[in-house]
Amino acid sequence: MPSNTVLRRQRAMGGALGVLVLAFALTYHFFPRLFHVTPEQTTPRGMSLGGPNAGQQQREQVPAIAEVNAGPPMTLAPASVIAARMKHGNAHLPEQLSEDPPAVRALLARATKALRAGELVGAKESAAALFTQALKEKPDSRRAAQGLFDVRARLVAQIGQDIAVGDAEGAVELLDALRTLPHASDDVAQLETQLKTLLTMRPMLAKAASQLQQGKADQPAGDSALDTYREVQKLDPQNAVAEQGIFQVQRVVLDRALAAVAQNKFDEADKELARAAEIHPGSQQWQDVSKRVDDIRGQRANGILAQGRSALDGGNLALAEKLARQARDVDPHLSSLDEFDEQLVNARLYASYRPGQVFNDHYIDLPGKTPTMVVIPTGSFQMGSPASEPGHNDAETPQHAVTIATGFAMARSAITVAQFREFVRASGYRPDSEKLGGASVYDERSGTMRDDADASWEDDYAGHKAADDLPVVNVSWNDASAYAAWLGERTGKIYRLASEAEFEYALRGGTTTRYWWGDGTPRKTVENLTGSGDHSPSGRRWSHAFRGYRDGYWGPAPVMKFAPNPFGLYDINGNVSEWVADCWHDNYNRAPVNGGAWINPGCTARVVRGGSWGSSPDQERSAYRQGVDATVRSGRVGFRVVREL
Repeated sequence: MPSNTVLRRQRAMGGALGVLVLAFALTYHFFPRLFHVTPEQTTPRGMSLGGPNAGQQQREQVPAIAEVNAGPPMTLAPASVIAARMKHGNAHLPEQLSEDPPAVRALLARATKALRAGELVGAKESAAALFTQALKEKPDSRRAAQGLFDVRARLVAQIGQDIAVGDAEGAVELLDALRTLPHASDDVAQLETQLKTLLTMRPMLAKAASQLQQGKADQPAGDSALDTYREVQKLDPQNAVAEQGIFQVQRVVLDRALAAVAQNKFDEADKELARAAEIHPGSQQWQDVSKRVDDIRGQRANGILAQGRSALDGGNLALAEKLARQARDVDPHLSSLDEFDEQLVNARLYASYRPGQVFNDHYIDLPGKTPTMVVIPTGSFQMGSPASEPGHNDAETPQHAVTIATGFAMARSAITVAQFREFVRASGYRPDSEKLGGASVYDERSGTMRDDADASWEDDYAGHKAADDLPVVNVSWNDASAYAAWLGERTGKIYRLASEAEFEYALRGGTTTRYWWGDGTPRKTVENLTGSGDHSPSGRRWSHAFRGYRDGYWGPAPVMKFAPNPFGLYDINGNVSEWVADCWHDNYNRAPVNGGAWINPGCTARVVRGGSWGSSPDQERSAYRQGVDATVRSGRVGFRVVREL
């Protein structure tokens, strides 16, 4: 058996070599019991635990980790300190029947002194030899038995220390000494297993370190540091050096991701990030780099999108769309992209307005502004009515699909008396009620419409002076078209009458029912309709009316008095019927399907759409249409305008 002097010299040389080879990396792995922690309890720092109780597990381990890392590594501490940490009590203490005799006490004193001096085994004056001699002389000496236990614990600590720092030679020498001590078989078996692992892993770990230095972090497949570290983990899943090496490999891959980002190659960066995630899922360094890449990605995409907004503001729609595609390529999840896409759609379809937006155009050559307009969304609908619809007639057939592909704006209400007066005064236009004389107005005595040669656009439905906020009536199709053309001259925009398809599409407001509010009598006041609860000044009531409905008006009501339809249009299917641009056709055979007006040169009859204050329920249907001579002036008919976008 080697002497204590030889053992100390060998340990010093082997320990120094071990520190140089593996430093402190194996400390916590190869002898976890030195820290009163079983291998199952150890978790490398930076490793994601996962699972529902991961946060609790991490919190519970913090005190132990903090204690271990509070000072120098425990493997560099004196073996006596390590032995004290691992000692849990001697289970093999004999039952002492009598006191130790003086000679035994003398031996125990010398043995204790040798133990404190680190002279554990080998010489006659070593602690092991002296405690053994004391036990021979007094087999029930508890002090002697405890002393041998302490020697064994000290040897186990020193061997574990040698293994932890990679000193296989020193560990082998001490294992031979440990085998001579009683009750050491379990410790010897455990240490031999750990020593065997060290001898197997050391060249593999050295190879992996060399591959890292050669730039073979994760490539080529089969001959990379990652492959070697994975092989180590197959043999020893808890190997701390392999775990740390895999973190280093992941760092190399993450650096490649950052390099790709620096060159605006975000697709490559994403591939490298995905590769890094496979190497060590959920690591803190992967999370940090991923966030950094996302931040850079967002900054770059936002910068490109800012250029796109400038292009859009300048009217360069093609460049704005190109920049939007570039921003999406950089960061497909950029939150502001959806908003910008909507702006692009609005610019393409609605001249940068948005569906439902309300606006006025100001006149460019005199004070004033247009009627309030609302942007109608694009879309498709079934124009006309099916044969099964109550009130259906042949003029509403065949029912056909119409697509409104280009956005337009429509006046929120019918044109008022005040608005039409502004036009007449500013333009000098003479309405047909003045040129041709009179209009058809309501006669309270007979309850029917009658011709009145003196009635004009300034009068209401009954031929009396009209209030400014009433819809203008007693106007012809020619009058309505002239007003729309005048608005265009005043604003530089295109104003016109709606096509019949545009009017029905806007009237329906996305609905497919008989009326825009449903299939029968409204449950609340929605329009100025013929209700059974309404009556004329003399007490007349409607013979064909919405049963149980009352809006309080006999004749037109002030505009925007009731509820708007789903597209934000007021009085669209009540109050007054309205002129549209189309010539009258008896049916929809060969009718346009693009929403355009159906016009034949020289036609004299035009289309009137929408119900009025005096229309029966069948005439209030969304599909109802009628043809009227373009010169007709009636107390039931007005108009509204459309503005192209």
